[in-house]
Order: sequence, then structure tokens, then C-alpha cells
Amino acid sequence: MQASYNTDKRKFLSCLSHAAIFFSTLLFSIGVPIVVKLISDDPVVKTNANESINFHLNVWFWGTVIGAPIAFISWVTFGIGGIIFFPVLAFGYLLHWGLTFWAIAHCLSMPDEPFRYPFIFRIF
Repeated sequence: MQASYNTDKRKFLSCLSHAAIFFSTLLFSIGVPIVVKLISDDPVVKTNANESINFHLNVWFWGTVIGAPIAFISWVTFGIGGIIFFPVLAFGYLLHWGLTFWAIAHCLSMPDEPFRYPFIFRIF
């Protein structure tokens, strides 16, 4: 026998998990999907929360790997490096925001299917 889950609650919690990355860049943003994962008994919501946690970790990892050298080059070149590498940083933000909006749209349009971000490392 299959369990029945509230579709509106599923949409809300799944979207909340993915949208948490917009709350801040501090630990609070990853805390939201962790709490959602702990309080929900819905397998789709748990999968979406796991995916959001993995996406947070990937954004932080790649932000550090790419951002730290750019920040250093910018500091050494008195800001010229920041101007030169601005398109790289802009692309990173557009990619991270675009993927998040895609995840939210997916959760609203197909609430019974968990979203999977492409090209990320999955730890959880």
C-alpha cells in the first residue's frame, strides 16, 4: 500500500529547501534543508532536501576554489584582476541562481518527482 502525502506541503517544503540558498551565505541557509529533512517524513521532500544540501556544499566549494584566487589576483593587481574576472564571477552567480530557480520551478510543476541538480558532487 502506498502512502499518500499532502501535495501542497510537499511543494512548500521542497521549494523551501531549494530556495534556502537565497536566505544568506551563512550557515543559516544550509540549516533550512537540514531541518526540513529532519522534520519531514515525505521521501520526495527528504530527497529534495538532500539535493539542496549537496548544492549548498558545491556552491561553497566552487566559490572558494574559484573566488579565492580571483580575490588574490585582484588584491595583487589593485582591483584590475577583479575587473578582468568579473564575467567569471557573474557567470557563477547566474548559474547558481538559474539552477535554483529551475529547481523551484520543477518542484512546483512536478511535486511527485525529486529534482536533481546536474553536474554536482553528491555527498549526501
